[in-house]
Amino acid sequence: MKSRSRDLLSCTLRSPDSVTRFSMGEWDLLVRQARSAGLLARVRHVLARHQLTEAIPAVARWHFDAAATLAAKQQLAVRWEVDKIRTALKGLAFPFILLKGSAYVMANLPAASGRLFNDIDILVPRAQLGAVEAALMLAGWHPTLLSDYDQRYYRRWMHEIPPLQHAVRATVIDVHHAILPDTARYHPDSATLRHRAVAVADMPGVQVLATEDRILHSATHVFHDGELPHGLRDLTDLDLLLRDAAANPDFWLRLTTRANELQLGRSLFYALRYLRYFLDTPIPDSAMAALERDKPNRLTLALMDRIFTRVLAPDHASCADRFTPAGLAAFVRAHWLRMPVHLLIPHLLHKAFVSPYQRNEKPA
Repeated sequence: MKSRSRDLLSCTLRSPDSVTRFSMGEWDLLVRQARSAGLLARVRHVLARHQLTEAIPAVARWHFDAAATLAAKQQLAVRWEVDKIRTALKGLAFPFILLKGSAYVMANLPAASGRLFNDIDILVPRAQLGAVEAALMLAGWHPTLLSDYDQRYYRRWMHEIPPLQHAVRATVIDVHHAILPDTARYHPDSATLRHRAVAVADMPGVQVLATEDRILHSATHVFHDGELPHGLRDLTDLDLLLRDAAANPDFWLRLTTRANELQLGRSLFYALRYLRYFLDTPIPDSAMAALERDKPNRLTLALMDRIFTRVLAPDHASCADRFTPAGLAAFVRAHWLRMPVHLLIPHLLHKAFVSPYQRNEKPA
C-alpha cells in the first residue's frame, strides 16, 4: 500500500506547513474537504498549534474561525449535558462511563481539540438498562421516533437501546451496554472494560475508559461501522489519542496485549495501518509485529485497502474514483461482522425493500 493518500485534507494534517504554498484553488478545496469530513475546526486547531493561522487567506479564514467557535460552544454544551445526565442518574448505585468525544472532553484529552459532536454516548451495565432508561426519561429524554422494526432490532440485537432525545434541548444520548452487538463475531467483555474505568475529576459517578480501552473502542467503532461519513475525523481522534498515550514508554506493549485480551486485535491492526496511510502517525514496527497474527491474508488485505483508503477519505467528489462500491462494501462488511447470516440476510432485505417505504404511525 502506498504511503500517501490522495486527498488534500490528509496531506494538510500530515504536513501543516504545506499550506504556506497553497493556491487559492487549494484553499477552496481544503475548506470543502474539511467541511465534508467534519474537520474544519480541527484543521484550524492544527494550524494554530503550528503558528500558521496567518497563512490562511482572509476570504477562507472565516470558515475556519466559525468552525472553531462552534467547536468551543459544543464543548461547553457537552460539559453541561454530562452534568445533567449525572444529575438524572445520581439515584442509581453505579457510575456511568462516557465514550468517544464526550470522554475526550471530560478527561481533557488532546483529542477534544477541534472536535464536533452529534450525541453523547454512555456505557452502563446491561442489567441496569431499564433503570437508566427510566431515569433519563423522567429527566426529559425520550426514545427517538423509529419504526417498530428498528425498535425491536435495537433492543434485541444491538449493543445499545434506541437513541434518547431530550424534549427541550434536543440533545441525543446513546446508552450502550457493550461496545459491540451480542451477535457480533467478537465479544469484548464489558465487565472488563468497566473494571478498569477511570473516574472523572470532580464528577462523582462519571467515568471514562482506561487509556488503552478508549483507543481500542475508537478503533472498533471505526472498523465495525458500516457508515463512515466522518471516518477521517475518527482517525484523527485515534491519531491524537495515540500520540498522547505514547509518551508512556510501555504503552505500545500494553495496547497490543489489551487488544488480544479483548479480541480486538484485528480492529487495532486496521486502525494502525490506515493511520500510517492517512496521517503518518508514528507507530513502532514492534507494535505492528505484535499484531501479525491478527493480520488478514493477502487477498483480504488487498480488498480492505481498496475499501478503506476510499471510505475513510473525505466524503467529497474530489476524493472519489471509479471504485464506487467501496461504501456499499464497507456497509455489508460491517453487518457481516455484526450479525450471523441467518439474521443478516433478512435484515438487509428489510432495510433495502421495506424500511424506505415504511412510516411509523406512532405520535412523537
